[in-house]
Amino acid sequence: MPAKQNFNFTALKLSGIIILVFIIQYFSDQFTDLFILNSQAIPQIWRFVSSIFLHANIAHLALNIFALALFGSILEKYIGSKNLLITFFTSGILANILAINFYTSSLGASGAIFGVIGALVLVRPLMTVWTFNLPMPMFLAGIIWIIADILGTYGFLVGNPIDNTGNIAHLSGIAIGIIAGIYFRKKLNRSKNKSNKIVLDERTMQSWENVYMNKR
Repeated sequence: MPAKQNFNFTALKLSGIIILVFIIQYFSDQFTDLFILNSQAIPQIWRFVSSIFLHANIAHLALNIFALALFGSILEKYIGSKNLLITFFTSGILANILAINFYTSSLGASGAIFGVIGALVLVRPLMTVWTFNLPMPMFLAGIIWIIADILGTYGFLVGNPIDNTGNIAHLSGIAIGIIAGIYFRKKLNRSKNKSNKIVLDERTMQSWENVYMNKR
């Protein structure tokens, strides 16, 4: 079995922070204006991080919190808390850097969460998830989500967007997550192979020889 990873309920803690930030947003429009990702992001680089924790409405918040708490906790079990944080923030920040070239403003943890999902697709591809009212393996759900975002991106680029979803940020996040997932999968496989090796040192061999080979 792979080495046990450090689990600190990191995904749940991130979810709690996002909920707290949304409560502040609810009572202060100025707070959102200070931290949202928009044209001011270049001189105010903190917006590439802070916008990850902002959400537009309750529905936006609920969907992201559910996905982060579920998929983030599962991924954390296999790669550990530190690697989950690295995946979350790297995916979110890089997705934002790309998104600012297409959208006038952007907010939400979707890019970061899709990074987590992308990594989980590689780490646990056959894990069953419930998607579009059907049970299916994680890798198939990932393919469907990617196709949906490609269609959404196409609609946005031709001037006929389906809704206000940041599909480009989603695709960017899941791409980063898949790259991270390749690394984590190889690391887990190496750990598993190492733990399954049978190592016989000289003392063990000598003991075995004394017990079994010297019998008359």
